[in-house]
Amino acid sequence: MGIVRAMAYIESAASIIERGATMPGTLLRLLCIAGLLSAATGARLASAATPDAYDPWPGLVQDIFNNRPMNDGGDVIGIEMPYRAEDAAIVPVTLRTKLAPTDERRVLSITLVIDQNPAPMAAKFELGKDARISEISTRVRVNPDEARNRIGQMRYRQFGRPEQGPTSGGREAQIMIGHPNNSGLQMDQVTQLYIPAFFINELHLWQDDSPVLSMEGGISISEDPNIRFTYVSSGAKRFRAEAKDTQGHVFQHEWNVDDSGI
Repeated sequence: MGIVRAMAYIESAASIIERGATMPGTLLRLLCIAGLLSAATGARLASAATPDAYDPWPGLVQDIFNNRPMNDGGDVIGIEMPYRAEDAAIVPVTLRTKLAPTDERRVLSITLVIDQNPAPMAAKFELGKDARISEISTRVRVNPDEARNRIGQMRYRQFGRPEQGPTSGGREAQIMIGHPNNSGLQMDQVTQLYIPAFFINELHLWQDDSPVLSMEGGISISEDPNIRFTYVSSGAKRFRAEAKDTQGHVFQHEWNVDDSGI
């Protein structure tokens, strides 16, 4: 049994907010950097692991956050994922902020950590200042285990949100990038050699020229990276994406917001 944690860096208090949840067989943790937060409390969800089980988290806290204090952030961000995944190579994860629209605090960055994976940091998301991102969904690998003909193909889709009025500006969108995202741990069944790591490590999204979301990716993001998120439209007519992979390829695409589709 593992633990999923969410962390938020409190800019004004220089501390970390923590949020926890459980999933068997692996430890996932989420870290989010938030600005204009003024208070934090400490807590964590209990793990079903034995007291003697090795916990790599203290070392990761040192490596990623230089041992900054960890505190409960259940009122800032939530994590949704299946208790048991049908396929450990494509586990859906949704990160959702809990701050009210009237709250002056803003989440600036979210880092997803899967601490039992060989490369624990799955992704780091940078949120556009004016985009007001409130929800991000993706798929990850939670175990170390070819889509080369789709490399660099991008698809963009806008979704309607029935609970929001036509003038609210609230949007939900999805970006998919065709890419094998090889972790470096898969074995070629013919040669019996490991397939070299080859994955999307950067993604940047804009509405017109205003940043919406950026991601720093690792080997835990699944094949054909798929990011679904909510944001507030600036009235832009164009949506633009740029992705880079570990071999230096750059993929760019631009869409009319009203003509998007997957």
